[in-house]
Amino acid sequence: MKPLENQIAIVTGASSGIGEATAFALAAAGAKVALAARRKDRLGNVKKRIEDIGGEALLIPTDISVRTQVEAMVAQTQKKWGGVDILVNNAGVMLLSFMDKLKVEEWERMVDLNLKGVLYGMAAVLPIMRAQKSGHIINISSDADRKVFPGSAVYSATKAAVTWLSEGLRFELALEKMPIRVTSISAGAVTTELAKHITDKDIFEVFRSHPPIEFMKAADVAEAVLFALTQPRHVDINNILVRPTQQAT
Repeated sequence: MKPLENQIAIVTGASSGIGEATAFALAAAGAKVALAARRKDRLGNVKKRIEDIGGEALLIPTDISVRTQVEAMVAQTQKKWGGVDILVNNAGVMLLSFMDKLKVEEWERMVDLNLKGVLYGMAAVLPIMRAQKSGHIINISSDADRKVFPGSAVYSATKAAVTWLSEGLRFELALEKMPIRVTSISAGAVTTELAKHITDKDIFEVFRSHPPIEFMKAADVAEAVLFALTQPRHVDINNILVRPTQQAT
């Protein structure tokens, strides 16, 4: 038996980066994986990779900033496989900018995806997990949840909210003795597409001022997800802080 044999998982932002790596890792561990993201063509590539190793995947184009689409994503997964055991809330954006640039639409986009999208996902799966008296919610946060640097004010705020939402939900479920686990993963520097969407070019001057380091790969974060998911049922990994060895802050 594989460690996640017959578990039913949803991974948001599964079309690239940490989401793609996590979806593949869960499938390799035996889970059936619903792949959610906006880019249907990229999702198709991930689905094929999973099927090539004998896994099972469901493709669900989803914009997690739209509550009805998140609810439909969860309903479609439940209809296909009969439940939801794992939700990996991974989709998000990192639109760093200096506050005086007043990129209000980008601030709103981060709140919509990084925060409200996570809330919509938790709200959609909790009734299912409560009914089946089992489940695991993993929210991908960032080490920016505990620090702020020039250009990260709004991004750090959204990630701090994700980490504390995770802890708040975990606390409430523990008080109820409800066997649903909640984990946040605070990831440091990872090689993904996130930085490509930054429009404030002055931010790249900040990047250039940092000494070069070897970034983590998306698969490294996926391994942290797998670690949390494969603990004994009585063990809840509350938060994982994972950073590159060379990352000082």
